[in-house]
Amino acid sequence: MVVIGLTGGIASGKSTVSRMLRELGAPVVDADAIVHELQQPGKPVTQAIARAFGPEVLHPDGSLNRPALSRIVFADAARRKALEAIVHPAVREEMWRQGEQYRAAGRPAVVLDVPLLIESQLHRTVDRVWVVYIDKESQLARLVARDGLTPEQAAQRMAAQMSLEEKRSFADLVIDNRGTVDQTRQQVELAWQDVTQM
Repeated sequence: MVVIGLTGGIASGKSTVSRMLRELGAPVVDADAIVHELQQPGKPVTQAIARAFGPEVLHPDGSLNRPALSRIVFADAARRKALEAIVHPAVREEMWRQGEQYRAAGRPAVVLDVPLLIESQLHRTVDRVWVVYIDKESQLARLVARDGLTPEQAAQRMAAQMSLEEKRSFADLVIDNRGTVDQTRQQVELAWQDVTQM
């Protein structure tokens, strides 16, 4: 089974590419979905976050106050690393568990959709790295439009991640998302075909 690590940057279109792969029948293990599942009220990961960051990162119902937590970790690299140390090992374990299910089912390939694939060194554990790429100006504009942020807030969030230019250097395949949706889909279809027809 070929294990593909799919990554990109904030507002680069990685989720769109992930959806296209699912539409093609690709089994996709979504790290963000796993994070949300592990951060439900009362779950061990949520409790560990509350212990590390204080009760203000929880809503009264015990659910995670994501905006409050984001404000803390995007403003302080050390706190962001502390959060990652809690979340990443649990996510990694669940991702591999799901990946093994697809291997056992005889699937020819699986896609691990991981925003921090390279930063968390997970790129070393996959067979191929696919990076969804757009230029910095487009990324900033999309992030401002999508999340209602000021350009300064958007730039701060982008600066908290490895740049897409740098991520490109790790890629076995770059999916260029600067064009139309159809142009992106065409690249995704060819890439998936290439993997499944080996």
